[in-house]
Amino acid sequence: MQNELGYRGLEVYKKSHKLVIIIYEITKNFPKEEIFGLISQIRRASVSIPANIVEGYGRNSKKIRYIFSLLPGFS
Repeated sequence: MQNELGYRGLEVYKKSHKLVIIIYEITKNFPKEEIFGLISQIRRASVSIPANIVEGYGRNSKKIRYIFSLLPGFS
């Protein structure tokens, strides 16, 4: 049975979302000349974590859901 909150109910999603917020707060204090280099790369990497969780959770395959259910933090 799926959680009625969907992926938002997953602890791993909640933690990854908090990480994105922290990364954005930290990187806003980086030098402005890094805006298109290091800052962009760090932010994109952090955003990809919850994005991949959402993408994986949205798959309809029973086999995929079974595999995810075996991973720690997925319900």
